[in-house]
Amino acid sequence: MYLSLCFSLPPHLLFCCVDYSPPLRVTQYLRAMGWAVVLRGFFPLCLRRLARLTANNYMGARIRPVRTDLTVTCRYPLWTTHPVRTLHLCSNLCAGHNKWSKVKNIKGPKDAARSRMFMKFGMMIRIAVKEGGSSNPEFNLALANVVEQCRGKNMPKVSIEAAIKGAEKSKAGTQHTYEARGPGGCMLLIDMLTDNNTRSHQDLKHLLSKHGAALCDGVRHNFSRKGVVVAQGQGVSSERALELAIEAGAEDVQETEDEDDKALLQFVCDMTELKKVRTSLEELGVRTVSAGLEFVSHTPMQLPQAQLEAALSLIEALSDCLDVVRVWDNIQAHD
Repeated sequence: MYLSLCFSLPPHLLFCCVDYSPPLRVTQYLRAMGWAVVLRGFFPLCLRRLARLTANNYMGARIRPVRTDLTVTCRYPLWTTHPVRTLHLCSNLCAGHNKWSKVKNIKGPKDAARSRMFMKFGMMIRIAVKEGGSSNPEFNLALANVVEQCRGKNMPKVSIEAAIKGAEKSKAGTQHTYEARGPGGCMLLIDMLTDNNTRSHQDLKHLLSKHGAALCDGVRHNFSRKGVVVAQGQGVSSERALELAIEAGAEDVQETEDEDDKALLQFVCDMTELKKVRTSLEELGVRTVSAGLEFVSHTPMQLPQAQLEAALSLIEALSDCLDVVRVWDNIQAHD
């Protein structure tokens, strides 16, 4: 749709400045200037800045396109005649010239990523309720850990409670863990929750093939189900981290970082000792971030830079998939 404006004005006074405001101001202003005004079409649009224009700033008026089916025809008094010019302004030219274009290009993607993250947490809550057999975090450690992660990412309390209630009533959806090999021979375990196994399987195969990967049997044997306690690692040396792991009863400790490049420590333990290890670390003064069950690789591997970038691109694409809950890999960070 286009905005068509016809002005019977001298060529050097031709202008158009479009914005929001009650249409009554526009008609009053134009008629006060001696113009005959004819409005045709639906008038959902407002023109505020036009009402503020004076003879001193006609030449500085800006042309701003808007999306509407409005037609405005303005005719100068009959005793003055000049050629008529018509402007057709397309809404596609608006990008970068209004507040919404900035909001859409900056805030929009962040909101979309935030929504996807909350959706993943909702799926994790459903899995935790199903595996733990209870919707009460006090009696379901896996659910309590997921809820804590949700709070750490500022997920609204109302959304968390709604997800738990939905998990109680929801019977649809099954959980599947797929095995795959990615760029450079890296191994991936892909945890999915879906209500249509055939569709999800085909979508996954297509996505993997686009990134040079494929489904592959035998990958899971290279991973073990372990309990992992994530704690803040700022100011903790490697020697001190190892001492804490031994005192808490953990099998291993690894240094890592979060998305904000903050130092973290991952304490790996037997899945049956998860609660005990976490409690021991907190008693030792360690501030834990989360705790849960994860797949830990027996054979970590380093990839060349090109293959590493391809693998990270694949993992990012998998994480954006709506049915994918988690992705585990055996990629080891470069020293």
